[in-house]
Amino acid sequence: MISYPNAKINIGLAITSKRQDGFHDIASCFYPVGWSDILEIIPSEELSFQSTGIDIPGNADHNLCLQAYHLLNKDFNIPPVQMHLHKIIPIGAGLGGGSADGAFALVMLNEMNNLGLSDEQLEEYAAQMGSDCPFFIKNKPVYVTGRGEVFNELDLTLKGKKIVLVNPNIHISTKEAYSGVSPKALDFELKATLEGNIEDWKDHVKNDFEDSLLKKYIVIDKIKSDLYKQGAEYASMTGSGSTVFGIFSTEIDLSNYTEYSVWSGDLD
Repeated sequence: MISYPNAKINIGLAITSKRQDGFHDIASCFYPVGWSDILEIIPSEELSFQSTGIDIPGNADHNLCLQAYHLLNKDFNIPPVQMHLHKIIPIGAGLGGGSADGAFALVMLNEMNNLGLSDEQLEEYAAQMGSDCPFFIKNKPVYVTGRGEVFNELDLTLKGKKIVLVNPNIHISTKEAYSGVSPKALDFELKATLEGNIEDWKDHVKNDFEDSLLKKYIVIDKIKSDLYKQGAEYASMTGSGSTVFGIFSTEIDLSNYTEYSVWSGDLD
């Protein structure tokens, strides 16, 4: 079985408070985009995992695809599999690629073993792997609060729009990103603004990580400014960076970004 775990973007990312458990409360829109990895899972005599494409740092035994297997195996004693992940989505880029890989592995293993788990049950398993993981079970635009695990329906569609994602190949750790943020409550209705006209987003919908990171990494600020110069209706850094996206009504010239990792496509 083969699937294509896709990335997501944050449209707006407000860090609203620091929690007693050490995490932060956020408010954001998670929106799926087509930049994808490739994940193959097949029956095997013993459990194994390998990856190709972009090198994945750290111990492969801790990969979220394997964590997905172990979570389900604990409750259902499923047979071993061989997993092959071809990594295409940039790592540590604010695109949720690793979370997508783990969530898609859950969905695939559920189907392969006829476990009959509902989306809601799969979301509960995914939440054990990370705050972003449950989003990729249904993989539809949502308004997100809490640690990023509380989903609310969002009346937003960007169907027919084009998106350009530019990753300047800078890795920004979550710790570094949060070190420059001072949480504060929103003074406007982010959800209502997102459900309104995209023309209003530029002046109101922001990623709180940008305040410090765009000053530290001038190239990120330059990419964002350039996307606006090329006619973006809205442009922003996604997640804790360093990827920047622009939403357009028409195709644009990507020749300025040949030294970076770039993906463009249609939004659903």
